[in-house]
Amino acid sequence: MTKRVKSIPILMLCLLFANLVNAQEQLTLKDALNFAIENNTNVRKAKLDIDGGKYKTQEVKAQALPQISANAGLTYNPIIGQLVFGDQAFTLGRKWNSNAGIQLSQQLFNQQVFTGLKASKTSEKYYNLNANLTEEQIIELVANNYYQVLVSRQQLNVIDTNIKNVKVVEKIIANQYQNGLAKKIDVDRIKVNLTNLETQREQTINAVIQLENQLKYSMGMPVSTTITLPPDEFSKVETLPAMADSVNLENRTEIRLLNVQKDLLGLQRKAYVAEYYPQLSLTANLSKTGQSDKFDLFSKHGTAFYYDASAIGLALKIPIFSGFATRSKIRQADVNIKKNDEDIRETKNTLNLAYENAKIQLRNNINTIKSQRQNVLLAQEIYNSTQNNYNNGLAALTDLLDTENALTSAQNSYTQALLNYKIAEIQLIKSNGNIKSLLK
Repeated sequence: MTKRVKSIPILMLCLLFANLVNAQEQLTLKDALNFAIENNTNVRKAKLDIDGGKYKTQEVKAQALPQISANAGLTYNPIIGQLVFGDQAFTLGRKWNSNAGIQLSQQLFNQQVFTGLKASKTSEKYYNLNANLTEEQIIELVANNYYQVLVSRQQLNVIDTNIKNVKVVEKIIANQYQNGLAKKIDVDRIKVNLTNLETQREQTINAVIQLENQLKYSMGMPVSTTITLPPDEFSKVETLPAMADSVNLENRTEIRLLNVQKDLLGLQRKAYVAEYYPQLSLTANLSKTGQSDKFDLFSKHGTAFYYDASAIGLALKIPIFSGFATRSKIRQADVNIKKNDEDIRETKNTLNLAYENAKIQLRNNINTIKSQRQNVLLAQEIYNSTQNNYNNGLAALTDLLDTENALTSAQNSYTQALLNYKIAEIQLIKSNGNIKSLLK
Protein backbone atom coordinates (compact mmCIF):
# COMPACT_ATOMS: atom_id res chain seq x y z
CA MET A 1 0.00 0.00 0.00
CA THR A 2 2.87 2.35 0.84
CA LYS A 3 4.60 1.79 -2.49
CA ARG A 4 1.40 2.58 -4.31
CA VAL A 5 0.97 5.91 -2.49
CA LYS A 6 4.57 6.94 -3.19
CA SER A 7 4.14 6.20 -6.87
CA ILE A 8 1.41 8.82 -7.29
CA PRO A 9 3.70 11.91 -7.19
CA ILE A 10 6.10 10.22 -9.61
CA LEU A 11 3.22 9.47 -11.97
CA MET A 12 2.03 13.08 -11.78
CA LEU A 13 5.55 14.32 -12.53
CA CYS A 14 5.76 12.06 -15.58
CA LEU A 15 2.39 13.31 -16.76
CA LEU A 16 3.56 16.90 -16.34
CA PHE A 17 6.59 16.31 -18.56
CA ALA A 18 4.42 14.41 -21.02
CA ASN A 19 2.13 17.41 -21.27
CA LEU A 20 5.09 19.67 -21.92
CA VAL A 21 6.45 17.40 -24.62
CA ASN A 22 3.44 15.84 -26.27
CA ALA A 23 0.23 17.70 -25.45
CA GLN A 24 1.95 21.03 -25.71
CA GLU A 25 2.33 22.16 -29.29
CA GLN A 26 5.14 24.59 -28.51
CA LEU A 27 6.94 25.80 -25.42
CA THR A 28 6.19 29.52 -25.27
CA LEU A 29 8.17 31.97 -23.16
CA LYS A 30 5.27 32.19 -20.71
CA ASP A 31 5.21 28.39 -20.33
CA ALA A 32 8.97 28.27 -19.79
CA LEU A 33 8.91 30.99 -17.13
CA ASN A 34 6.00 29.51 -15.19
CA PHE A 35 7.64 26.10 -15.28
CA ALA A 36 10.87 27.62 -13.94
CA ILE A 37 9.08 29.36 -11.06
CA GLU A 38 7.72 25.99 -9.92
CA ASN A 39 10.74 23.78 -10.58
CA ASN A 40 13.98 25.77 -10.46
CA THR A 41 16.10 24.58 -7.53
CA ASN A 42 17.07 28.07 -6.36
CA VAL A 43 13.44 29.18 -6.31
CA ARG A 44 12.38 26.09 -4.40
CA LYS A 45 15.18 26.57 -1.86
CA ALA A 46 14.23 30.22 -1.39
CA LYS A 47 10.66 29.13 -0.64
CA LEU A 48 12.00 26.61 1.87
CA ASP A 49 13.89 29.47 3.53
CA ILE A 50 10.51 31.14 4.11
CA ASP A 51 9.36 28.06 6.02
CA GLY A 52 12.67 27.99 7.88
CA GLY A 53 12.19 31.64 8.86
CA LYS A 54 8.77 30.85 10.32
CA TYR A 55 10.23 28.06 12.42
CA LYS A 56 13.01 30.39 13.55
CA THR A 57 10.36 32.86 14.73
CA GLN A 58 8.70 30.09 16.71
CA GLU A 59 12.05 29.26 18.27
CA VAL A 60 12.57 32.86 19.40
CA LYS A 61 9.01 33.11 20.71
CA ALA A 62 9.66 30.05 22.83
CA GLN A 63 12.22 32.03 24.86
CA ALA A 64 9.43 34.31 26.11
CA LEU A 65 7.25 31.38 27.17
CA PRO A 66 7.54 29.48 30.46
CA GLN A 67 10.37 26.97 30.54
CA ILE A 68 9.50 23.78 32.39
CA SER A 69 11.85 20.89 33.06
CA ALA A 70 11.83 17.80 35.22
CA ASN A 71 14.64 15.78 36.82
CA ALA A 72 15.08 12.63 38.80
CA GLY A 73 18.03 10.95 40.43
CA LEU A 74 19.14 7.95 42.49
CA THR A 75 22.24 8.09 44.72
CA TYR A 76 24.09 5.46 46.78
CA ASN A 77 26.40 6.70 49.54
CA PRO A 78 28.90 4.01 50.55
CA ILE A 79 30.33 6.35 53.20
CA ILE A 80 27.92 8.77 54.86
CA GLY A 81 29.23 12.06 56.12
CA GLN A 82 28.77 13.10 59.76
CA LEU A 83 28.16 16.36 61.54
CA VAL A 84 30.18 16.75 64.75
CA PHE A 85 29.09 18.84 67.75
CA GLY A 86 31.64 18.68 70.51
CA ASP A 87 32.19 15.01 71.27
CA GLN A 88 29.01 13.93 69.53
CA ALA A 89 28.60 12.95 65.88
CA PHE A 90 25.42 12.82 63.81
CA THR A 91 25.06 10.92 60.58
CA LEU A 92 23.99 13.09 57.67
CA GLY A 93 21.54 11.18 55.51
CA ARG A 94 21.29 7.54 54.60
CA LYS A 95 22.93 5.19 52.16
CA TRP A 96 20.18 5.38 49.51
CA ASN A 97 18.66 8.63 48.28
CA SER A 98 16.15 9.34 45.52
CA ASN A 99 14.78 12.64 44.33
CA ALA A 100 12.43 13.92 41.67
CA GLY A 101 11.43 17.46 40.91
CA ILE A 102 10.07 19.95 38.44
CA GLN A 103 11.36 23.45 37.73
CA LEU A 104 9.68 26.45 36.18
CA SER A 105 11.27 29.65 34.90
CA GLN A 106 9.61 32.61 33.24
CA GLN A 107 11.27 35.67 31.77
CA LEU A 108 9.66 38.76 33.25
CA PHE A 109 12.01 41.33 31.76
CA ASN A 110 14.68 40.50 29.22
CA GLN A 111 15.24 43.14 26.59
CA GLN A 112 17.34 40.79 24.46
CA VAL A 113 14.44 38.35 24.14
CA PHE A 114 11.97 41.11 23.26
CA THR A 115 14.33 42.49 20.61
CA GLY A 116 14.81 38.98 19.25
CA LEU A 117 11.05 38.67 18.76
CA LYS A 118 11.01 41.82 16.62
CA ALA A 119 14.02 40.60 14.65
CA SER A 120 12.43 37.22 13.94
CA LYS A 121 9.34 38.86 12.43
CA THR A 122 11.55 41.10 10.29
CA SER A 123 13.52 38.03 9.23
CA GLU A 124 10.34 36.47 7.84
CA LYS A 125 9.86 39.56 5.69
CA TYR A 126 13.47 39.28 4.57
CA TYR A 127 13.06 35.66 3.47
CA ASN A 128 9.88 36.53 1.55
CA LEU A 129 11.63 39.35 -0.30
CA ASN A 130 14.65 37.15 -0.97
CA ALA A 131 12.40 34.49 -2.50
CA ASN A 132 10.77 37.17 -4.65
CA LEU A 133 14.18 38.43 -5.80
CA THR A 134 15.26 34.87 -6.65
CA GLU A 135 12.15 34.43 -8.80
CA GLU A 136 12.88 37.68 -10.64
CA GLN A 137 16.48 36.60 -11.29
CA ILE A 138 15.34 33.22 -12.61
CA ILE A 139 12.76 34.88 -14.86
CA GLU A 140 15.49 37.09 -16.33
CA LEU A 141 17.87 34.15 -16.77
CA VAL A 142 15.30 31.86 -18.40
CA ALA A 143 14.02 34.62 -20.72
CA ASN A 144 17.55 35.41 -21.92
CA ASN A 145 18.31 31.71 -22.47
CA TYR A 146 15.00 31.29 -24.27
CA TYR A 147 15.72 34.06 -26.77
CA GLN A 148 19.26 32.79 -27.34
CA VAL A 149 17.84 29.41 -28.34
CA LEU A 150 15.46 31.14 -30.77
CA VAL A 151 18.32 33.09 -32.33
CA SER A 152 20.43 29.96 -32.79
CA ARG A 153 17.47 28.17 -34.38
CA GLN A 154 16.94 31.04 -36.79
CA GLN A 155 20.63 30.99 -37.66
CA LEU A 156 20.24 27.28 -38.36
CA ASN A 157 17.30 28.05 -40.66
CA VAL A 158 19.45 30.56 -42.54
CA ILE A 159 22.15 27.94 -43.03
CA ASP A 160 19.60 25.38 -44.22
CA THR A 161 18.24 27.87 -46.75
CA ASN A 162 21.76 28.65 -47.97
CA ILE A 163 22.57 24.94 -48.32
CA LYS A 164 19.39 24.49 -50.35
CA ASN A 165 20.35 27.39 -52.66
CA VAL A 166 23.94 26.18 -53.04
CA LYS A 167 22.76 22.70 -53.97
CA VAL A 168 20.65 24.22 -56.74
CA VAL A 169 23.70 26.12 -58.01
CA GLU A 170 25.81 22.96 -57.67
CA LYS A 171 23.47 21.07 -60.01
CA ILE A 172 23.57 23.90 -62.52
CA ILE A 173 27.37 24.05 -62.45
CA ALA A 174 27.61 20.26 -62.73
CA ASN A 175 25.43 20.31 -65.87
CA GLN A 176 27.41 23.20 -67.29
CA TYR A 177 30.67 21.40 -66.61
CA GLN A 178 29.42 18.26 -68.37
CA ASN A 179 28.46 20.39 -71.35
CA GLY A 180 31.80 22.20 -71.33
CA LEU A 181 30.28 25.51 -70.24
CA ALA A 182 31.94 25.64 -66.81
CA LYS A 183 35.41 25.04 -65.44
CA LYS A 184 36.53 22.34 -63.04
CA ILE A 185 37.58 25.03 -60.56
CA ASP A 186 34.00 26.31 -60.42
CA VAL A 187 32.77 22.82 -59.54
CA ASP A 188 35.42 22.51 -56.80
CA ARG A 189 34.68 25.95 -55.38
CA ILE A 190 30.98 25.25 -55.06
CA LYS A 191 31.74 21.89 -53.38
CA VAL A 192 34.07 23.63 -50.90
CA ASN A 193 31.39 26.20 -50.18
CA LEU A 194 28.79 23.47 -49.65
CA THR A 195 31.13 21.52 -47.35
CA ASN A 196 31.78 24.65 -45.29
CA LEU A 197 28.06 25.28 -44.96
CA GLU A 198 27.39 21.70 -43.86
CA THR A 199 30.20 21.93 -41.31
CA GLN A 200 28.77 25.22 -40.07
CA ARG A 201 25.38 23.56 -39.86
CA GLU A 202 26.72 20.78 -37.63
CA GLN A 203 28.38 23.33 -35.37
CA THR A 204 25.18 25.35 -35.16
CA ILE A 205 23.13 22.23 -34.36
CA ASN A 206 25.51 21.45 -31.49
CA ALA A 207 25.23 25.04 -30.29
CA VAL A 208 21.42 24.84 -30.39
CA ILE A 209 21.46 21.61 -28.37
CA GLN A 210 23.79 23.15 -25.77
CA LEU A 211 21.67 26.29 -25.49
CA GLU A 212 18.49 24.20 -25.19
CA ASN A 213 20.12 22.15 -22.43
CA GLN A 214 21.10 25.36 -20.66
CA LEU A 215 17.53 26.61 -21.00
CA LYS A 216 16.10 23.40 -19.58
CA TYR A 217 18.64 23.42 -16.75
CA SER A 218 17.73 27.00 -15.79
CA MET A 219 14.05 25.99 -15.87
CA GLY A 220 14.65 23.05 -13.56
CA MET A 221 13.66 20.62 -16.30
CA PRO A 222 15.58 17.39 -16.98
CA VAL A 223 17.90 18.00 -19.93
CA SER A 224 16.69 14.77 -21.54
CA THR A 225 13.24 16.33 -22.06
CA THR A 226 12.45 17.26 -25.65
CA ILE A 227 11.15 20.79 -26.17
CA THR A 228 9.80 22.65 -29.19
CA LEU A 229 9.96 26.42 -29.40
CA PRO A 230 7.64 28.48 -31.65
CA PRO A 231 9.56 29.88 -34.63
CA ASP A 232 7.59 33.15 -34.61
CA GLU A 233 8.24 34.06 -30.96
CA PHE A 234 10.25 37.04 -32.18
CA SER A 235 7.39 39.38 -32.89
CA LYS A 236 7.94 42.09 -35.43
CA VAL A 237 9.39 45.13 -33.71
CA GLU A 238 8.22 48.46 -35.07
CA THR A 239 8.00 50.95 -32.21
CA LEU A 240 9.67 51.52 -28.87
CA PRO A 241 7.81 50.83 -25.61
CA ALA A 242 6.94 53.72 -23.30
CA MET A 243 10.02 54.78 -21.35
CA ALA A 244 9.95 57.21 -18.41
CA ASP A 245 12.80 59.62 -17.76
CA SER A 246 13.46 57.96 -14.41
CA VAL A 247 12.35 54.89 -12.52
CA ASN A 248 11.00 54.52 -8.98
CA LEU A 249 13.65 52.43 -7.27
CA GLU A 250 11.84 52.14 -3.94
CA ASN A 251 9.61 49.44 -5.42
CA ARG A 252 12.55 47.40 -6.64
CA THR A 253 12.99 44.18 -4.71
CA GLU A 254 16.74 44.77 -4.38
CA ILE A 255 16.19 48.05 -2.52
CA ARG A 256 13.38 46.68 -0.37
CA LEU A 257 15.59 43.76 0.58
CA LEU A 258 18.45 46.06 1.58
CA ASN A 259 16.05 48.21 3.63
CA VAL A 260 14.83 45.14 5.52
CA GLN A 261 18.45 44.11 6.03
CA LYS A 262 19.09 47.56 7.51
CA ASP A 263 16.18 47.01 9.91
CA LEU A 264 17.70 43.69 10.95
CA LEU A 265 21.07 45.33 11.56
CA GLY A 266 19.35 47.99 13.65
CA LEU A 267 17.63 45.31 15.73
CA GLN A 268 20.96 43.54 16.14
CA ARG A 269 22.38 46.77 17.54
CA LYS A 270 19.43 47.04 19.95
CA ALA A 271 20.12 43.48 21.08
CA TYR A 272 23.69 44.48 21.92
CA VAL A 273 22.47 47.57 23.78
CA ALA A 274 20.06 45.33 25.69
CA GLU A 275 23.06 43.63 27.29
CA TYR A 276 23.32 46.73 29.51
CA TYR A 277 19.79 46.13 30.84
CA PRO A 278 19.07 43.99 33.91
CA GLN A 279 17.22 40.70 33.50
CA LEU A 280 14.40 39.60 35.77
CA SER A 281 12.89 36.16 35.81
CA LEU A 282 10.51 34.13 37.94
CA THR A 283 11.68 30.75 39.23
CA ALA A 284 9.75 27.98 40.95
CA ASN A 285 10.47 24.37 41.81
CA LEU A 286 8.82 21.44 43.50
CA SER A 287 10.70 18.30 44.55
CA LYS A 288 10.27 15.07 46.49
CA THR A 289 13.21 13.32 48.16
CA GLY A 290 13.38 9.83 49.65
CA GLN A 291 16.05 8.27 51.92
CA SER A 292 16.62 4.76 53.22
CA ASP A 293 19.35 2.54 54.61
CA LYS A 294 18.27 -0.19 52.21
CA PHE A 295 17.40 -0.30 48.55
CA ASP A 296 13.70 -0.26 49.26
CA LEU A 297 12.97 3.29 48.14
CA PHE A 298 10.26 2.14 45.75
CA SER A 299 8.74 -0.56 47.97
CA LYS A 300 5.40 0.02 49.64
CA HIS A 301 6.50 -1.73 52.83
CA GLY A 302 10.07 -0.39 52.92
CA THR A 303 11.72 1.71 55.58
CA ALA A 304 12.30 4.70 53.32
CA PHE A 305 10.82 8.04 54.25
CA TYR A 306 10.02 10.92 51.86
CA TYR A 307 9.74 14.64 52.25
CA ASP A 308 8.63 17.41 49.89
CA ALA A 309 10.23 20.78 49.16
CA SER A 310 9.25 23.75 47.04
CA ALA A 311 10.44 27.27 46.39
CA ILE A 312 9.28 30.34 44.47
CA GLY A 313 11.56 33.26 43.79
CA LEU A 314 12.74 36.05 41.59
CA ALA A 315 16.14 36.10 39.89
CA LEU A 316 17.65 39.47 39.04
CA LYS A 317 20.80 39.78 36.97
CA ILE A 318 22.42 43.20 36.71
CA PRO A 319 25.39 43.60 34.35
CA ILE A 320 28.08 45.81 35.82
CA PHE A 321 31.25 45.50 33.77
CA SER A 322 31.99 43.31 30.77
CA GLY A 323 35.42 44.61 29.83
CA PHE A 324 33.93 46.94 27.18
CA ALA A 325 32.87 43.90 25.11
CA THR A 326 29.31 45.19 24.74
CA ARG A 327 30.53 48.61 23.65
CA SER A 328 32.71 46.98 20.98
CA LYS A 329 29.76 44.96 19.67
CA ILE A 330 27.62 48.08 19.41
CA ARG A 331 30.32 49.89 17.47
CA GLN A 332 30.67 46.93 15.12
CA ALA A 333 26.91 47.06 14.56
CA ASP A 334 27.19 50.76 13.71
CA VAL A 335 29.84 49.94 11.12
CA ASN A 336 27.63 47.26 9.55
CA ILE A 337 24.70 49.71 9.34
CA LYS A 338 26.91 52.27 7.58
CA LYS A 339 28.13 49.61 5.16
CA ASN A 340 24.52 48.66 4.42
CA ASP A 341 23.79 52.33 3.65
CA GLU A 342 26.66 52.27 1.16
CA ASP A 343 25.23 49.11 -0.40
CA ILE A 344 21.87 50.85 -0.82
CA ARG A 345 23.51 53.86 -2.44
CA GLU A 346 25.57 51.70 -4.79
CA THR A 347 22.61 49.47 -5.68
CA LYS A 348 20.46 52.50 -6.56
CA ASN A 349 23.23 53.80 -8.78
CA THR A 350 23.59 50.37 -10.42
CA LEU A 351 19.85 50.07 -11.04
CA ASN A 352 19.71 53.57 -12.54
CA LEU A 353 22.65 52.67 -14.77
CA ALA A 354 20.91 49.48 -15.93
CA TYR A 355 17.74 51.44 -16.71
CA GLU A 356 19.53 54.13 -18.69
CA ASN A 357 21.57 51.53 -20.58
CA ALA A 358 18.41 49.57 -21.38
CA LYS A 359 16.80 52.69 -22.88
CA ILE A 360 19.91 53.38 -24.96
CA GLN A 361 20.08 49.78 -26.14
CA LEU A 362 16.41 49.77 -27.11
CA ARG A 363 16.75 52.96 -29.14
CA ASN A 364 19.89 51.70 -30.85
CA ASN A 365 18.45 48.26 -31.53
CA ILE A 366 15.16 49.53 -32.94
CA ASN A 367 17.15 51.55 -35.48
CA THR A 368 19.41 48.58 -36.16
CA ILE A 369 16.42 46.29 -36.64
CA LYS A 370 14.81 48.62 -39.15
CA SER A 371 18.01 49.11 -41.12
CA GLN A 372 18.92 45.41 -41.02
CA ARG A 373 15.41 44.47 -42.14
CA GLN A 374 15.82 46.67 -45.19
CA ASN A 375 19.33 45.35 -45.63
CA VAL A 376 18.05 41.77 -45.71
CA LEU A 377 15.46 42.64 -48.34
CA LEU A 378 18.07 44.42 -50.41
CA ALA A 379 20.58 41.58 -50.04
CA GLN A 380 17.89 39.09 -51.07
CA GLU A 381 17.10 41.12 -54.19
CA ILE A 382 20.79 41.36 -55.07
CA TYR A 383 21.25 37.63 -54.57
CA ASN A 384 18.20 36.78 -56.70
CA SER A 385 19.40 39.12 -59.46
CA THR A 386 22.95 37.79 -59.32
CA GLN A 387 21.72 34.20 -59.39
CA ASN A 388 19.57 34.98 -62.43
CA ASN A 389 22.50 36.68 -64.14
CA TYR A 390 24.74 33.73 -63.32
CA ASN A 391 22.22 31.29 -64.77
CA ASN A 392 22.19 33.37 -67.97
CA GLY A 393 25.99 33.61 -68.05
CA LEU A 394 26.04 37.32 -67.19
CA ALA A 395 27.74 36.99 -63.75
CA ALA A 396 30.69 35.07 -62.40
CA LEU A 397 30.50 32.41 -59.70
CA THR A 398 32.56 34.68 -57.44
CA ASP A 399 29.84 37.34 -57.62
CA LEU A 400 27.18 34.78 -56.74
CA LEU A 401 29.14 33.49 -53.72
CA ASP A 402 29.85 37.02 -52.55
CA THR A 403 26.17 38.00 -52.70
CA GLU A 404 25.26 34.77 -50.88
CA ASN A 405 27.70 35.59 -48.08
CA ALA A 406 26.34 39.13 -47.92
CA LEU A 407 22.78 37.80 -47.62
CA THR A 408 23.78 35.39 -44.84
CA SER A 409 25.57 38.15 -42.97
CA ALA A 410 22.56 40.47 -43.28
CA GLN A 411 20.16 37.77 -42.03
CA ASN A 412 22.36 36.94 -39.04
CA SER A 413 22.81 40.63 -38.21
CA TYR A 414 19.05 41.13 -38.27
CA THR A 415 18.51 38.13 -35.98
CA GLN A 416 21.22 39.33 -33.59
CA ALA A 417 19.61 42.79 -33.50
CA LEU A 418 16.31 41.16 -32.49
CA LEU A 419 18.07 39.27 -29.71
CA ASN A 420 19.77 42.42 -28.42
CA TYR A 421 16.44 44.22 -28.48
CA LYS A 422 14.69 41.48 -26.51
CA ILE A 423 17.44 41.34 -23.88
CA ALA A 424 17.31 45.14 -23.50
CA GLU A 425 13.52 44.93 -23.29
CA ILE A 426 13.80 42.43 -20.44
CA GLN A 427 16.17 44.80 -18.64
CA LEU A 428 13.72 47.67 -19.09
CA ILE A 429 10.82 45.62 -17.73
CA LYS A 430 12.99 44.54 -14.80
CA SER A 431 14.03 48.14 -14.12
CA ASN A 432 10.36 49.08 -13.85
CA GLY A 433 9.86 46.31 -11.30
CA ASN A 434 7.43 44.49 -13.61
CA ILE A 435 9.46 41.49 -14.71
CA LYS A 436 6.84 39.12 -13.26
CA SER A 437 4.43 40.46 -15.87
CA LEU A 438 6.17 38.04 -18.27
CA LEU A 439 4.49 35.21 -16.38
CA LYS A 440 1.02 36.38 -17.41
